[in-house]
Amino acid sequence: MTDKKKYTAPVAKDDLVTVTITDMSENGEGIGKTEGFALFIKDAVTGDRVRAKVISVKKGYGYARLMEILEPSKDRVQPRCPAAAPCGGCQLQSMSYEAQLKFKTEKVKNHLSRIGHLPQVPVLDTLGMNAGQEKDADAGQKQSRNTEQKAAAEQGPWHYRNKAQYPVRQGKDGQIKIGFYAGRTHAIIETPCCYIGQPVNEEIIAIIRKWMEDYKIPAYNETTGRGVLRHIMIRTGYFTGEIMVCLVINERKLKVPAAQKELVNRLLQIKGMTSICLNINTEKTNVILGDQMVNLAGPGYITDMIGDIRYQISAQSFFQVNPIQTRVLYETALDFAGLTGQETVWDLYCGTGTISLFLARRARQVYGVEIVPPAIDNARINAENNGIDNVKFYVGKAEEVLPKLYETEGIHADVIVTDPPRKGCEEIVLETMVRMAPKRIVYVSCNSSTLARDLHYLSERGYETVKVQPVDMFAHTTGVECVSLLVRR
Repeated sequence: MTDKKKYTAPVAKDDLVTVTITDMSENGEGIGKTEGFALFIKDAVTGDRVRAKVISVKKGYGYARLMEILEPSKDRVQPRCPAAAPCGGCQLQSMSYEAQLKFKTEKVKNHLSRIGHLPQVPVLDTLGMNAGQEKDADAGQKQSRNTEQKAAAEQGPWHYRNKAQYPVRQGKDGQIKIGFYAGRTHAIIETPCCYIGQPVNEEIIAIIRKWMEDYKIPAYNETTGRGVLRHIMIRTGYFTGEIMVCLVINERKLKVPAAQKELVNRLLQIKGMTSICLNINTEKTNVILGDQMVNLAGPGYITDMIGDIRYQISAQSFFQVNPIQTRVLYETALDFAGLTGQETVWDLYCGTGTISLFLARRARQVYGVEIVPPAIDNARINAENNGIDNVKFYVGKAEEVLPKLYETEGIHADVIVTDPPRKGCEEIVLETMVRMAPKRIVYVSCNSSTLARDLHYLSERGYETVKVQPVDMFAHTTGVECVSLLVRR
């Protein structure tokens, strides 16, 4: 019996290596090889020739830190944000936007082939933000935005996010830190401006920081579980200009009434400020929002538009973060659904009814299911406000509501549209969808790996994936949204 030869990597920790980046990981790291050994290098771009320092070695691969760009790739650009490298928010700012779109298309193709075992499925070119901006211009909606937002949109894929969540922590020096987490850590990177968020966010953060200092409001400490202010959430109506600020606090109420009143007074000075609220989260958890809301000013929600439909959005409701591309996404889903006006449609994981209301204009009847009660409240109000009466919404888990209604009431579906969270559909949901045997399934996903897994499940049970359309909802990040059309064989 012979001993197996111990594997020895051609590099060791702290080695300096020179490599050419030949590929990208799905997390946006450049991949280069030295003597056949793969190194993952953050902030490197395909085509770069770089010098890097090895920081860890695994069996068959390792990680290295970018030290110097010897020859830049033709796809490399100067990041607009000075904090792009340490911040965990944007992984692709060093890559041209055209290259980002190609990267996302290849990422989806790779997941479908490797995870879904569906290499033959056509994956269309990723639709970039220029497509969404052209649609807005055609609809005349640019005129409804404020000047700053309009200018930002015309410059390219910047300042598109309508939602921002800032963690708040007390630094070791006692200073308040408000910003975003560094990649794969809970260390906070403070930035003077977030170039994918709304410009008004910086003004709001400055007001809250000064208010905390004036009234000695302590920031939350993750280690001890003490402190008051945990997160600041800001939602903005991209086309209406309405703003909501929600402070997540670690106590049942702010103990200084004067501080609460002054916070409201200061925030109301900002143009467009519509709603101000507190969210109570006293649990020692990484989950941002708690269950209890306290309204301080305004109606407790903001409104925004997608196409010609107006939506009401509360702090706890899911609403797509890129309203320009949301219209592109939903119109693609509507096109894939192939509605003639005679169909019964189920919209699973419907949120505030955004897709449901788009579909209802072309369907006979639409049923929506969502687990978050405030989102369903918004969905019902949204339907009423838009004069849409052929929709019905259910509160509950899709994996419970759908099987129950199918088995007890015999509700069928001609078309099912599903837009699940990142983990994808529960297997019982997929199983019930197959049993209901709709002619078409339109699967919207923000995670192409779980999408590929679920498409494989459906492909083995009588459904063919006709095509997949990636949509760039998250410019400068590795995220990509997809719309998939499946038809029953």
